[in-house]
Amino acid sequence: MVEVADTGGHHANRQLSGRCNTFIQRYHYLGYQVTVGANLRYRVTAADGRELAYLVWGSEAWKTALRDRWIGWNEEQRRQRLHLIINNTRFLILPWVHSPNLASHVLGLMARIVPADWKQRFGYRPVLAETLVDSTRYTGHCYRTANWLNLGQTTGRSKWDRYNTLSVPKKDVWLYLLSKVPRSDLIGT
Repeated sequence: MVEVADTGGHHANRQLSGRCNTFIQRYHYLGYQVTVGANLRYRVTAADGRELAYLVWGSEAWKTALRDRWIGWNEEQRRQRLHLIINNTRFLILPWVHSPNLASHVLGLMARIVPADWKQRFGYRPVLAETLVDSTRYTGHCYRTANWLNLGQTTGRSKWDRYNTLSVPKKDVWLYLLSKVPRSDLIGT
């Protein structure tokens, strides 16, 4: 079972959202960070109610060279259509859960659920999902198994690196088309 744990104002949702934030802070290597822009949190449970995983989907990365080249848009198209991308910012399978293929199964489920939830909550349907995977920690195998496309690695710069002095881990860029329509949905042709 998948539950939306967003901050839509309902008391139960606020409790679930807080629980999601707590688990992410405690068990995800990046911890919890206040999200900027649109975002949805999800809790995944087994049929018997046991908690299995938490995911956070948020607004797209402002610029990712590999993604932007793959889409093929110019600067104006990017500014106009960037909102059609969502980012899987956190994916946490709880550390005591051991179930083969759970991660790729959850990602497949999310690809079917998130676009409609996003449209209901924010008024538009995303057409592309992205995520960044720290390859020094993870292989990204679950994304590959769930049919995401690996575009390669980032350059190791962050959005805060205005003067090319910061060094952050290089990350693998993974994409998943949420729409059966090809990339032209993103370009706007």
